[in-house]
Amino acid sequence: MSLIKSISGIRGTIGGKVNDNLTPVDAVKFAASYGSWLITRNSNTKDLTVVIGRDARISGKMISSLVANTLVGMGINVIDLGLSTTPTVEVAVPLEKANGGIILTASHNPKQWNALKLLNEKGEFLNGADGAEILEIAEADGYTFAEVDNLGSYTKLPGYMDKHIDEVLKLEFVDVEAIKNANFKVVVDAVNSTGGIVIPNLLKKLGVECVELYCEPNGNFPHNPEPLKEHLKDISELVVKEEAHLGIVVDPDVDRLALVCEDGSMFGEEYTLVACADYVLGLAKGNTVSNLSSSRALRDVTEKHGGLYKASAVGEVNVVELMKKTDAIIGGEGNGGIIYPASHYGRDSLVGVALFLSHLAKSNKSCKALRDSYPSYFMSKNKIQLTPQLDVDGILAKMADKYINEEVNTIDGVKIDFADEWVHLRKSNTEPIIRIYTESNSQTNADQLAKRIMGEIASIAGI
Repeated sequence: MSLIKSISGIRGTIGGKVNDNLTPVDAVKFAASYGSWLITRNSNTKDLTVVIGRDARISGKMISSLVANTLVGMGINVIDLGLSTTPTVEVAVPLEKANGGIILTASHNPKQWNALKLLNEKGEFLNGADGAEILEIAEADGYTFAEVDNLGSYTKLPGYMDKHIDEVLKLEFVDVEAIKNANFKVVVDAVNSTGGIVIPNLLKKLGVECVELYCEPNGNFPHNPEPLKEHLKDISELVVKEEAHLGIVVDPDVDRLALVCEDGSMFGEEYTLVACADYVLGLAKGNTVSNLSSSRALRDVTEKHGGLYKASAVGEVNVVELMKKTDAIIGGEGNGGIIYPASHYGRDSLVGVALFLSHLAKSNKSCKALRDSYPSYFMSKNKIQLTPQLDVDGILAKMADKYINEEVNTIDGVKIDFADEWVHLRKSNTEPIIRIYTESNSQTNADQLAKRIMGEIASIAGI
């Protein structure tokens, strides 16, 4: 089954049968569910507006058209940003005084996938209750469409990625002059999606020399689009060949940021947030938040600056909720997602690039030296494919019982904290898999811990 319905939206593979894959019928059904929810939520508002935008994947134009016309058919006005990024749509919703937003992107998933990511009037992902309500509407097929005189309007609004860039450059801690004076040379891998437009344009405005790799927004991903080390051989080699100061990698919808050091080594997805937080906390005292699957290094850096660190359940909406509760001034997820409230409450690679380059320029260090200045933790990220006969909840409960004498957290799957390492086991929100993340003081130890835990799961599950 390749259709995943969750509180954060609907995601699936293109083609196939209705309710099993993301077919045109499923796209219309879910857009109508969101539209119905929005109309009920704004019962005293006559004209409703939704901002939409898409990444460059091949199915994007088709899915976007279906979603836009469904909303128009419900009497909702649509502002279409066209090729865009997830954070750009998030920024556009409040700027355009819209009532909501939909991003057509399957984020880091391969090209056969697409998705509808749903936003509220603040340009933030929906909370669990709102998402559940939309799923209920979809199950009940409870939609009412507008009569011919009450159809919504459709407006194209190109150029919003440039407006997003301008908003980033206005941020207080983005030091444009320091970046320009550093004369950086950077290689960018945008996996042939919209990051290939927006990241080079941002760098040009920052006075950075940009070498483009896979920056043609045609949706033909040249490698697995998840920005992990094993997928980034080409940029690693090109950074060294070009004698660049660093490499910048974004996923198809530009909400995840990975960095490559000048010697071709990985800065580490986990350390994107650590470095940006270190920079921001050095300029303003405050707290931070990341999720349970993120590195302990953020906690260490936060405490070094006198702040308080907290961990949330996995998922951007959960991180944002805890950031608001703790007045965190920066946070995010260890997958390279930076959330900086001074800009907006959403993961944003543009903000991440601007903050990181400001930090690097003012540190007078190379990218590798900056990475080496942080506590060294090593992660192993693994997955087990789910099959219908697997009782995932039962497996996780047995793992929690097995390690009852350790520090166990069950707010999101099972996280087991040992003295010098940890493991987090959880069912993915976006793929039919169990994720097994471990962290330790060496790669060997992290890998060994993962291997041991996966063996224990296999034993419990009888696989």
